[in-house]
Amino acid sequence: MLRTSTNYLKILSIAVLSAVLYAGAAQAEDLIGSAVKLRALDKITGRTQDIVIPIDEAVKYGTLDITARKCLKRPPEETPETTTFLEIRETPQDEDPIIQFMGWMFASSPALNALEHPVYDVWVIDCIISSDEASEAKE
Repeated sequence: MLRTSTNYLKILSIAVLSAVLYAGAAQAEDLIGSAVKLRALDKITGRTQDIVIPIDEAVKYGTLDITARKCLKRPPEETPETTTFLEIRETPQDEDPIIQFMGWMFASSPALNALEHPVYDVWVIDCIISSDEASEAKE
């Protein structure tokens, strides 16, 4: 009986050690984008438009002002994912801007954290990685 429990403890120790080593395995750093590519839908007309927004710049789409603050993309060897931190404000005519959305959007799960607006939908398509940033990430 003692021998069986000793073997069990050895196997358990190896399993725990393997899990710790796997969890601590080196992962590639996310690539930081210089711009984000979004797709916007006008629900009234049914038209979509792809919009490229440089980081920390605002772009107008209808009554929305969309500002991309950060765009991260996993490297090719990882599971694909693009995440973007967006600030979306609506500026009704002759009124102060109203924050409609502020947070992270995920390209793989657009409904997870979405803009809730009666007229517009906006979702993330991709990060645009400049060639300089891509070469720095490889070093």
